[in-house]
Amino acid sequence: QVQLVESGGGLVQAGDSLRLSCAASGRSFSNYYTMGWFRQAPGKEREFVSAITGNGGSTAYADSVKGRFTISRDNSENTVYLQMNSLKPEDTAVYYCAAVRSVMLRTIAANFDSWGQGTQVTVSS
Repeated sequence: QVQLVESGGGLVQAGDSLRLSCAASGRSFSNYYTMGWFRQAPGKEREFVSAITGNGGSTAYADSVKGRFTISRDNSENTVYLQMNSLKPEDTAVYYCAAVRSVMLRTIAANFDSWGQGTQVTVSS
């Protein structure tokens, strides 16, 4: 497993942008780790947002964020990013970074075995 620490959350207005970061440590943050972003709003289940394979060659997005969010990674910095543009009030949630040692693109929370503590994103209307 790896240790993950998210940052970059905050309170913004609708239409604004935020970039979340997820710093990984503990094991070699290599091409073998697929990384994902999930979010959980109050009273709702945790949902998939985006994922990226170890070499960055494959990505996936939830339909609700497609075209607005972009996931990327810098393996030299052991960091994964989630650029969020055109934010909407319905994007308000705690955002979690997750990792799994897999070369396959994963999008289901149960497939990930390392999780960060989360960072709050609040979008006001």
